[in-house]
Amino acid sequence: MLSGFGGAALALLASYLLLFFWGSAMAAQAADRPIWLFGQASGRDRWAALGFRAAFALAFLGPLLWLVWPVLHKSDPFWTGGEAVALGLIGVFIAGTGAMLAFAAQMSMGSSWRIGVAKGATGAFVSGGLYQFSRNPTFVGQFLLLAGVGLAIPAVPTLLAPLLFLWSASAQVHSEESELKQALGADYSHYLTTVPRWFGLHRRTMP
Repeated sequence: MLSGFGGAALALLASYLLLFFWGSAMAAQAADRPIWLFGQASGRDRWAALGFRAAFALAFLGPLLWLVWPVLHKSDPFWTGGEAVALGLIGVFIAGTGAMLAFAAQMSMGSSWRIGVAKGATGAFVSGGLYQFSRNPTFVGQFLLLAGVGLAIPAVPTLLAPLLFLWSASAQVHSEESELKQALGADYSHYLTTVPRWFGLHRRTMP
């Protein structure tokens, strides 16, 4: 059995994914062009695309498989069976915070929202709102969401999910930054020097 906190964490994850796909459909409509670029990925970016999908699948389907086949959770050294109430509460809070952050960051991109990297497929430069504090607030929020699920439902797949996601995000960010520097020029180069890749305070540069 999942604890109430575990069920809440999975509900948050499912709700976020529905909002993610809805927001992506709205962005594609506004941009009037494809925004799903994973199909054009190659090399490390292709592995990152697979990693993103696997991370969310592990976080959502892992606990369900563990419930369907008890032998799996009985052999899992991290499974608590819902007994770690404080951990579950903290996990739900982190997951909820991450989901809100990720969706808010996604929606603030508007028609510039893209999923993946492809040459010549960048949108308008967005540097306001949450993007004043992080160059990748959606990734930060998604990582927190997955980490929160891992705390609320400790298990091998849910703990592996945020680690796999972090590797995938790091790999894609390197490709994104290279492409955006070419597409956006000096404005983006300045942005790279003043705003942290993940999260932090706005940095000043020497004139």
